[in-house]
Amino acid sequence: MPVAQIVRKDVSACIASNGQVEPSDPHVIVARVDSFVGDVRVTPGTAVTRGDPLLRLDATELRAQLAHAREEKLTAEEQRRIANGGGNAGELARLESDVRRTDAERLKLDRDRNALQRLVDRRAATLAELAEATLAFERADAERQFLARKRDDLQERARVDARRAGLLAEQSDHTIRLLEDQLRSTEVDAPAAGIVYRVGVRPGQRVRTGDALAEVADLHHVRVRAFIDEPELGVVAAGQEVQITWDAMPGRSWAGRTEQVPKAVVPRGGRSVGEVLCSVDNGDMALLPSINVDVRLCQRSRPHVVAVPRTAVRAAGEQRYVFLVKDQRLERRPITVGIAGTSEYEVLQGLSEGDLVAVPGDLMLRDGMTVRTVVR
Repeated sequence: MPVAQIVRKDVSACIASNGQVEPSDPHVIVARVDSFVGDVRVTPGTAVTRGDPLLRLDATELRAQLAHAREEKLTAEEQRRIANGGGNAGELARLESDVRRTDAERLKLDRDRNALQRLVDRRAATLAELAEATLAFERADAERQFLARKRDDLQERARVDARRAGLLAEQSDHTIRLLEDQLRSTEVDAPAAGIVYRVGVRPGQRVRTGDALAEVADLHHVRVRAFIDEPELGVVAAGQEVQITWDAMPGRSWAGRTEQVPKAVVPRGGRSVGEVLCSVDNGDMALLPSINVDVRLCQRSRPHVVAVPRTAVRAAGEQRYVFLVKDQRLERRPITVGIAGTSEYEVLQGLSEGDLVAVPGDLMLRDGMTVRTVVR
């Protein structure tokens, strides 16, 4: 009968799963204009500082649009200047001259009509002569009103044209600022110091607004998105220790802590998982973005406690028990366990350091069975 000796050891309650590495604070640089890629000056792995050039987009079309917008602004400002001056200066001057002329003529005709009225009153002039003078005055008055309305209409049109030209100038100015900003964006620089870990374009490629061009991050600190199965999420909390391993570097591990627990579960490869975000120190930048890693999430730890192999523990309902070996006989012994590690249980009651317990194999164990032991 294979047996195991009860010893004291550190027991940690852990969850083993998988995850994916991603930058903690990624800077995703996207195209802000539709264009073609000119030259690309970096490759994945290039270390950059803030402001270093990454790539360039073709700006030929933008420069043409900017020149056209500036020309439209100059035209609108000239139209506004003319309109603010009252419109067509020559036509306005002629109307003002005609109004002054008709004012003088109207004043003279009014004096003549009043004089004839006095003569008619003294019977020194006829009513026909008075009627003719009155008609001449009314014609001059009507002409004066017509010219005044025409002058006022011209001035009102000038005010409307001034407002319209002002709006066109403002719109052109807004377009110019937008195009200048887009023109600056064609020279793509690093937004922060870090490592270029992805370049998504090549020279000559057509890109549209919103397309990812490159991604930059400080890879000294990364995070792991751990995919924890739904039944195990209940014991996951922020601040728990995490150990990361990567198959590409056997024997290496990275320490971290859980930062954010999920609020929902998502399907992933036939599993229902919660995505737990873990911060990880990546000082040597060995962990690369998007690699798949193994995650060991430690919930609790008990140092130097009595521990029994999980394979030796059996259950009957809610009771746990082992087969204790005493004098080459098996004794069924109820035990109370604490936290569960990957391969051991913490023993709170029922066993002591140095005890031997049977490790089940092919035989059906029973209380009182005589055995010959082999210590594992």
